[in-house]
Amino acid sequence: MTSLRTVNLTRNQLEGEIPKSFNNLCNLQILKLHRNNLAGVLVKNLLACANDTLEILDLSQKQFTGSLPDLIGFSSLTRLHLGHNQLNGTLPESIAQLAQLKFLKIPSNSLQGTVSDAHLFSLSKLQRLDLSFNSLLTLNLSSDWVPQFQLTHIFLASCKLGPRVGWLDISGSGISDVIPNWFWNFTSNLNRLNISNNQITGVVPNASIEFSRFPQMDMSSNYFEGSIPVFIFYAGWLDLSKNMFSGSISSLCTVSHGASAYLDLSNNLLSGELPNCWAQWEGLVVLNLENNNFSIESLHLRNNKLTGELPLSLKNCTKLRVIDLGRNKLCGNIPSWIGRSLPNLVVLNLRFNEFYGSIPMDLCQLKKIQILDLSNNNISGMIPRCFNNFTAMVQQGSLVITYNYTIPCFKPLSRPSSYVDKQMVQWKGRELEYEKTLGLLKSIDLSSNELSGEIPKEVINLLDLISLNLSRNFLTGLIPPTIGQLKAMDVLDLSWNQLFGEIPPNLSQIERLSVLDLSHNDLWGKIPSGTQLQSFNSSTYEGNPKLCGPPLLKKCLEDERGEDSPANEGHVQKEANDLWFYIGVALGFIVGFWGVCGTLLLNSSWRNVKFISLKKPKI
Repeated sequence: MTSLRTVNLTRNQLEGEIPKSFNNLCNLQILKLHRNNLAGVLVKNLLACANDTLEILDLSQKQFTGSLPDLIGFSSLTRLHLGHNQLNGTLPESIAQLAQLKFLKIPSNSLQGTVSDAHLFSLSKLQRLDLSFNSLLTLNLSSDWVPQFQLTHIFLASCKLGPRVGWLDISGSGISDVIPNWFWNFTSNLNRLNISNNQITGVVPNASIEFSRFPQMDMSSNYFEGSIPVFIFYAGWLDLSKNMFSGSISSLCTVSHGASAYLDLSNNLLSGELPNCWAQWEGLVVLNLENNNFSIESLHLRNNKLTGELPLSLKNCTKLRVIDLGRNKLCGNIPSWIGRSLPNLVVLNLRFNEFYGSIPMDLCQLKKIQILDLSNNNISGMIPRCFNNFTAMVQQGSLVITYNYTIPCFKPLSRPSSYVDKQMVQWKGRELEYEKTLGLLKSIDLSSNELSGEIPKEVINLLDLISLNLSRNFLTGLIPPTIGQLKAMDVLDLSWNQLFGEIPPNLSQIERLSVLDLSHNDLWGKIPSGTQLQSFNSSTYEGNPKLCGPPLLKKCLEDERGEDSPANEGHVQKEANDLWFYIGVALGFIVGFWGVCGTLLLNSSWRNVKFISLKKPKI
């Protein structure tokens, strides 16, 4: 049968060896014997007569032994399937001469030795490479080798990757398939993995994989779905953006020491609460969560080294109730969209940053705001008069900032839970943490800025305001005369400004006032009397040289005259009577004197007679 071109005996129960007569099939193009019970040693000159015509050789899933046959000269071979046998030895470099080869599949054997770029150099048409489950086989490719083929499938499970294979980049390769589970075990020894810009689908398994390093992983711009497994968060640089990942990212908190400096989870379908465990991610420099379905209600990033301006993407977090970005190096203008886009904001803490410009008027739309801290920045301009729109500071009542959420479980049902928010607040000169009592605080702190102009009288309408700190600015004008109506006020600091005028008398009517600082202004007059204002020490009023009265040692002028002392009333009256007596004597003398002298001046004859009679002759 020398003219026979195709032999297909698959899926039978044939036994024995391959007949030697097959070597006479010189026109053979296809030989398929897989899934039989054939055995024996593959001879080196197998099918040597058909070396110019053979295109497909499939001897997989049998019990063949020995080394790989010598296939030199098989110039037409496109598919070589020898998997699931008992072949041993090395992969001959003559494989590289099979220029038409598209499929090379030799999985589940006992091959050993090293596969280098010399084996694959000329295989420009290779589409599928499967050397998986040859545990003694090592893949060691040179770092500067550029493959000539465009693989659609590569299987290297259980193979040993040489020390130089630390970087796998198959980005933009047009892959539109599911990545097999074994692939993720392969990533454990990589320095860098880049499979971005493909059409890869499926779910990343939640495998127990430990990276030997902290790899850089770019899996962006694919169609991955499902939840993000924990092991991926141990990467040192991670980009999962532009996929279809969903669910919560609470598993971030199970990473004891997050190593990522770059974490991009943007443009996915992630949802739920943001985890409150960022302290574990000390090295994190870039965090991008934009364009997801997060229902962020509390954002605490204080005391880090954050720089730049506030990201515009925060305006989409309309459920935010707490923003604490204090003690960072953020800069730029305070965005006006905070007031327009975050109507539920209760706490806004931007203290100790580098913000500049004026306070935006739109901030007055924060009707639920209870703690506004913009202190220790470079903010200038005037305090907006519309602060009286802070409804929560006008009305009495408290609020415990509690969030309800569910914790996903492995069971069908999820466990409901809640979280009571915490906040560090500058209170009476110290930063204290408040939790269940946080809702009781209603505070405005604009201290240590460059604010100018007057204290707007509208601030006095915030009847439930407990703390007001406007110190260390350039404020001028009078202290609002109706400030005494802030009956809930506990802390008032107006020090180190350019305020002038008298201290409003009704300030002494705020009985709850425990901290007061009016020092270093240009106030004058007597400190209003009353137990409240006299109970503070002199440092409360120092730096105002024109102030007088207790608790200062400087007495007021009226005090020196004793007008307010009943014991001196008789003495004062006697001095007044004596004064009027002397005035009367002086007036009588003047009237009598000018009565005589005036007559003489008017009558010249009398004046001459009188003058002669008074003149004594000389003796």
